Amino acid sequence: MAKSHFDFSNRRVLVVGASRAGIGAAIADGFADAGATVTITGVEATPIESYVGRYPYRQLDVTDEAAVIRLAGEFANLDILVNCAGMGDRNTEWTNAGFKHVLDVNLVGMLNLANAFRPHLAASKGAVVAIASMYSFLGSPIIPAYGASKAGLAHLTKSLALEWASINVRVNAIAPGFIATEQTAKGRADPVHYNRVLARSPMGRWGEPQDLVGPALFLASDQAQFVTGVVLPVDGGLLVSL
Repeated sequence: MAKSHFDFSNRRVLVVGASRAGIGAAIADGFADAGATVTITGVEATPIESYVGRYPYRQLDVTDEAAVIRLAGEFANLDILVNCAGMGDRNTEWTNAGFKHVLDVNLVGMLNLANAFRPHLAASKGAVVAIASMYSFLGSPIIPAYGASKAGLAHLTKSLALEWASINVRVNAIAPGFIATEQTAKGRADPVHYNRVLARSPMGRWGEPQDLVGPALFLASDQAQFVTGVVLPVDGGLLVSL
């Protein structure tokens, strides 16, 4: 792995939603490469095989407020909270139950984490990085709950940034475009969809999880001490090309 341009030595980082190959795992590796002590979580009992033993792992359902509070109790201190937990389900999101479940994971889960870890972050004058989406800005006829939840997450990021400025905690989010992850594997296997994405992207490619690492480290770093309430698109120019 290439040497990081950032130094997170003596910083403790929690990356929520990093049990599978994708954005969370890439960001966890990025912080570790920069010298941080990293803990990861996932809803599964164990992470993917290649991550077993790499970092301390905690099974966590972010919709379970009590479980989030218990996890916070395991930390004596925390400098950076990264929330990558998220889901979409194109088969159920137009039903009330499906819609509510996606909002619980993607939006209420963020509130649970923020409330539970607020004292830790206030003590360290830390930072929060959330993973929003290009659908924070765009509508979707296929995944309406995902879009609504990510739009809500973008707004919650801004509200938390205002509320937590007085305790010197910065809160920002990244809005990825089309990223090649396990979650998008089905879409990438469809040549029509895959090529449609390429045609819409000014940079002519799908993003990779590694493309999110630099932005995440920057937003959490001392180089961004005057940056808060930002929802940063990392999408190869897709949003500005529409």
